[in-house]
Amino acid sequence: MTGTGPVCVLSAGLGLAWREWDPVVALLAPSRTVVRFDRPGLGFSGPAREAPTLAGEAERIGLVLDAVGLGGAAVTVVGHSLAGFHVEAFARLCPRRTAGVVLVDSSVAESARAVPARAARVAAARVGGAVLGAAGVPLAVGPPARWLAGRPAPRELCSLYGASRVWRAGLVEYATYGDVAHGLAVLRRGTRMPAGAPVSVLAASTARTPASDPWLTRQRALATALGATYRALTPAGHLLMRARPEEVAGAILATSEA
Repeated sequence: MTGTGPVCVLSAGLGLAWREWDPVVALLAPSRTVVRFDRPGLGFSGPAREAPTLAGEAERIGLVLDAVGLGGAAVTVVGHSLAGFHVEAFARLCPRRTAGVVLVDSSVAESARAVPARAARVAAARVGGAVLGAAGVPLAVGPPARWLAGRPAPRELCSLYGASRVWRAGLVEYATYGDVAHGLAVLRRGTRMPAGAPVSVLAASTARTPASDPWLTRQRALATALGATYRALTPAGHLLMRARPEEVAGAILATSEA
């Protein structure tokens, strides 16, 4: 936790560490209290004991706030990629604790369905992670792959992706992606977004003609469904918090002031 002012909670995407938010936090901290965290197995956290669920990840946000003494605060929740599912679920399940929502190139699953064999998928992901770890793949591939995925990426950040623990957690998040997406589809049918809490959707595209990018079409549809403001950032890669931190911070500031 850092900074002072209205509270913002930042959660990064699939397999990513809280350090990804560093450029955005530097811009927010003068006027916002910023909370960020690593999900189990990722970044600096200990190994994951259970496979993720949508309800569990929404609850985790509340537990993190409780742990740092902010259990009574209404907060702006910010989710990147997969964590967009998590923060939307938090807003729907905990409307009194939600002051606003910012989705940063969020995952989108318009027609999510139940996926069978969850236990087998989780077991296979864990075994795969263990095999890759024993072969030394995470340390050899993780840091350079992260450096190539989106810059600027300092060496100490890239090193976080060389741990077998992180690869196992990331593979399990990938294996349960469909479960989380389906959980959100079900939740949307039974709950509403909190009244009066503004929602902002930021989308990224590297396309030379963004108007024809199907990803942006899906992001616009998400914004419409949520009654959100929408902005496309181009050219930009998926890691918007690294590629365009000023715009991401600006959206968070505007949403938390509304």
